[in-house]
Amino acid sequence: MLVARTHQPFGLLHGGASVVLAESMGSIAGYLCTEEGKSAVGTEVNASHHRAVSSGEVCSICRPLYIDSRNQVWQIEICNEHG
Repeated sequence: MLVARTHQPFGLLHGGASVVLAESMGSIAGYLCTEEGKSAVGTEVNASHHRAVSSGEVCSICRPLYIDSRNQVWQIEICNEHG
């Protein structure tokens, strides 16, 4: 995701844009791990922002923490090109 397109008024990556990216990753992962004919919906999102980013790009990595027939928990990390 390009940081310059998602700035908040102080010139940093908007926290809401980070959450949208994470939610999108979790939704795609949930869909890919759901049986055909069934659906997955999100129930909760928690976000912690550890560092500010003002330029460049960020990418995300989505890892399963827990998956069963009714629930899925995903950890999504968002990093800049420097990790």
